[in-house]
Amino acid sequence: MKAPPLTIALRAYRFGLYVGEPAVAGLLAWRSRQGKEDPGRLPERRGLAGRARPSGSLVWMHGASVGEALSLVGLVDGMIARGFSVLVTTGTRSAAELIGRRLPAGAVHQYMPLDAPRWIERFLDHWHPDLALVAESEIWPNTVIALHRRGIPLLLVNGRMSERSFKGWVRSPRTAEALLSRIAICLAQTRDDAERFERLGAPRVSIAGNLKYDSAVPPADDQQLAYLRDVIGDRPVWVAASTHPGEDATIAEAHAALQERVPNLLTVVVPRHPQRGEDVAACASALGLRSTLRSRGGRPHGNIDVYVADTLGELGLFYRLAPLVFLGGSMTQRGGQNPIEPTRLDAAILHGPNVQNFAQVYHALDEAGGALMVADAGELAAAVGALLLDPRRSRAMADAGNAALRPFEGAVERTLAILDPFIAQMKLSAVIAS
Repeated sequence: MKAPPLTIALRAYRFGLYVGEPAVAGLLAWRSRQGKEDPGRLPERRGLAGRARPSGSLVWMHGASVGEALSLVGLVDGMIARGFSVLVTTGTRSAAELIGRRLPAGAVHQYMPLDAPRWIERFLDHWHPDLALVAESEIWPNTVIALHRRGIPLLLVNGRMSERSFKGWVRSPRTAEALLSRIAICLAQTRDDAERFERLGAPRVSIAGNLKYDSAVPPADDQQLAYLRDVIGDRPVWVAASTHPGEDATIAEAHAALQERVPNLLTVVVPRHPQRGEDVAACASALGLRSTLRSRGGRPHGNIDVYVADTLGELGLFYRLAPLVFLGGSMTQRGGQNPIEPTRLDAAILHGPNVQNFAQVYHALDEAGGALMVADAGELAAAVGALLLDPRRSRAMADAGNAALRPFEGAVERTLAILDPFIAQMKLSAVIAS
């Protein structure tokens, strides 16, 4: 089926980024000075490759940030097992640092160029991917258009379309259809996601499930784990993970309310953005709690109430230290953080009411008794106290959570099965070309 023509809005977007390229370059330079871009790899954001293209057929996979990129690792393994090299791109420094440590031999990492037409063309001229996969909702118009013009199949995997995003797209239905019709296949996470993509004009939509259910648990440094367990000893400990502004004071209030009921309590706070470590410590200090920052060499000794783990890529370490995890982003309007990893590492889960980013998994966990919603500091303190004082109940919640996740597994296998016809075509084309 022929894709509809580009709309005036898309043509204006393309023209604006052609003539506005110097301004976009200036934005990159400013972001680099702010520490938001890697200055040593800034050319990659302009489509200038940092390394040579591997020989043979190449699959390009893109995940914007940490969660999206890590969800692709199973597909990376599957494509390498099928004889392909894989290029993985990300858009954030944190994702680049984490995915660089997780990629197997046969895969390389680069930063995704910004969506300026010349930068995208430069990127594609160098890498010549045979197939492109983007995760979740990364629909960049110039990238979609460039791939379509070159005849490179573009697949949206782990596709997610929130109700809020859908309402935004539906205001421009012809623009949405012009873009989505240029995507070869859209593999949605849920039926709701699939229906939204179809209503916006995506022609080939399937439901493959959420790749994050199949993601490997985050690793941990064994020496650090043994050391921290020794330092903490038999102290009761819980983790508040991936917290956002507005939640740190709530966590500190919960700790303060528990001090008499749960003596010698240790609260570990892992802010979503490590640069917020001092803000987290300030919230603790405002309530007279003693805190220390891991980034400055602090350790959770017996005189510390709140241990601020303001480092990157260590959630796996702290999930293994505690039987109970509160997931941040859920008491603000952030939509909640991913509870799959701590559940798989045998933690009972607490969360606030705003979990729309992972509505399906939180619903399953809540229904099974593997997670519990809390609305404020009082409810959080009550739940933490009850679970830390009753380890059997906490263990039962963890077991229920793991059982609740099992029916959702298999998204990697389903996705690869749908990809296999494209893989067969790529191999046939390679034979013909040789």
